[in-house]
Amino acid sequence: MGGRITVAIAAGLAALGLVPSCATPPENPEDLCAIFEEKRAWYRDAVSSQERWGVPEPLQLALIHQESSFRARARPPRRRFLWILPGSRPSSAYGYGQVVDSTWTAYRRHSGRRGADRSDFGDVTDFIGWYADYLQRRAGVSKIDAYGLYLAYHEGPRGFSRGTHNQKRWLLNAAHRVESRTRRYTQQYAGCKERLDRPWWRRLF
Repeated sequence: MGGRITVAIAAGLAALGLVPSCATPPENPEDLCAIFEEKRAWYRDAVSSQERWGVPEPLQLALIHQESSFRARARPPRRRFLWILPGSRPSSAYGYGQVVDSTWTAYRRHSGRRGADRSDFGDVTDFIGWYADYLQRRAGVSKIDAYGLYLAYHEGPRGFSRGTHNQKRWLLNAAHRVESRTRRYTQQYAGCKERLDRPWWRRLF
């Protein structure tokens, strides 16, 4: 009980702007309720994206977990030159959603969010919803199909429609992990959403 009160007080202070926000990964990334209790702004961002675009909050978080382990400035590891010296990175992927430059530029242009940043959690949850909407229209992928959506997220609508993912065992395995984590997050979310929707001061008791 004491731990829950401490978390709730911290969340309330953060909501009032009395403590600085933190871009560090959550302490317990395998528990969606714990993530949202610790990162109240993330909860509001995920709900806002879901209401606008229709991608469930657990799926958003499962995708981000897979892509960046909730690291705001994540990048692909550099290639190695002569097995020792650091070389170039394999792509321009960056941030919570590991979005490449060209796709992020398209998002900013078409969404009107010109100042959106890949290291901003709220911008990335909105991007996931926007891109899922685009993938649904272009490739017929359901916004609630965690497995299919993750594959299309990586391959783009053309690649997904051509089945390029079928030749990438590592990607199929990653999609299964996203699907499994989405199911687990969904079960957890059902047990805490009502509590998360309460004002912070009511969560003290």
